[in-house]
Amino acid sequence: MTGTTQDDYTDRYARRVRGMTTSEIRALFAVASRPEVVSLAGGSPYIAALPLDAVGEMLGDLAAQQGATSLQYGIGQGTVELRERICEVMTHSGITGASPDDVVVTVGGQQALDLLARLFLDPGDVVLAEGPTYVGALGVFQAAQAQVRHVAMDAEGLIPAALEEAIARDGGRAKFLYTIPTFQNPAGVTLSEQRREQILDICERAGLLVVEDDPYGMLSFEGDAPLPLRARRREGVFYCSTFSKTFAPGLRVGWILAPHAVREKLVMMSEANVLCPSAFAQGAVTKYLSTMPWQQQIKVYREIYRERRDALLGALEDLMPAGTTWTRPTGGLFVWATLPEGLDSKAMMPRAIAARVAYVPGTGFYADGTGRSNMRLNFSFSSPDRLREGVRRLSGVMEQDLAMRAVFGSALPSPSRSRRGSAAADAPGPDLA
Repeated sequence: MTGTTQDDYTDRYARRVRGMTTSEIRALFAVASRPEVVSLAGGSPYIAALPLDAVGEMLGDLAAQQGATSLQYGIGQGTVELRERICEVMTHSGITGASPDDVVVTVGGQQALDLLARLFLDPGDVVLAEGPTYVGALGVFQAAQAQVRHVAMDAEGLIPAALEEAIARDGGRAKFLYTIPTFQNPAGVTLSEQRREQILDICERAGLLVVEDDPYGMLSFEGDAPLPLRARRREGVFYCSTFSKTFAPGLRVGWILAPHAVREKLVMMSEANVLCPSAFAQGAVTKYLSTMPWQQQIKVYREIYRERRDALLGALEDLMPAGTTWTRPTGGLFVWATLPEGLDSKAMMPRAIAARVAYVPGTGFYADGTGRSNMRLNFSFSSPDRLREGVRRLSGVMEQDLAMRAVFGSALPSPSRSRRGSAAADAPGPDLA
């Protein structure tokens, strides 16, 4: 095949690969990681808040004392010890009575979604998901050749009436509802207590499975988060979570709590996918949960992220051009902003990078490419001062774009900085209504 170029392989790709595209976030990593760029883009936890010396000593002990097993192959479902610890962790979120037999350990939360997609989705099947939704889930569903239908949200999360309409519109073809009900990524909103019961009732009546993704539920800033959906119903709800946001994303350890009837199928899918999750990574998480003050560490994260959320919200209030709105999350890692009329977050991105600030355009969080008037802003990784500087740079780019529109005949008024009241800060933008 001398002289073959990459394009020559196009006709040889499997059908499920041909429609795959690079995610908005992965495309940003190369530039957002530069030290001169203030990144509001990624969803990285602040790992420097961990007691890294103690964690390093713990990992050394694991290799020295248990290396013969922790560096060996493991089992597809995950170690019994870790699954027992996971059940204990879930009790702190309100999920009680879970059996380790019904837990499947995964390579991060991403593999959990991939396994469920492989288990349930045939090409052409429909998945219902909040609009906007997690970009990694969109990639998984796209690879499964499923069609994602977005269901509208507002400040209280997924709208029950919109879910009923979506179910009726698709004539029962939807395989499951994918939802991040607590501190949603990217919108930052949380499904209200009343709506949680309504959503579960709707799905139960329609025979619709629920995939609940809960990476952020422990990162609440204002009291306890609402009980997960899985704490309310056992059957028909698949609960996915991860240690990436509460311990270390580099270890890639997550899990699925599944209805017992499908546990064995998930294990078979995992064995076909990765054979077995890393025994060393599982041992590290198990040892961390068994020997270190992990609950206190989560409290540390909460305090740090609350301070950084407040810094980001304060900077947005002080510096954003008039007409900008944003959500006010009570936990998690993200704020969802809606731009003044006429601005395009994707088109604006190169100018933002030139101004040394990065964010994620809203288009990455919709299967249909909408969301150009939105952007996701992360507050977990950067210091309060850096967050404010990032907003200052971003505001400058937006002001310039607004000025250019005015010069070239836009009907928009001249931009000016002004404070907005709490209603604008608390309510999602138009794309969430």
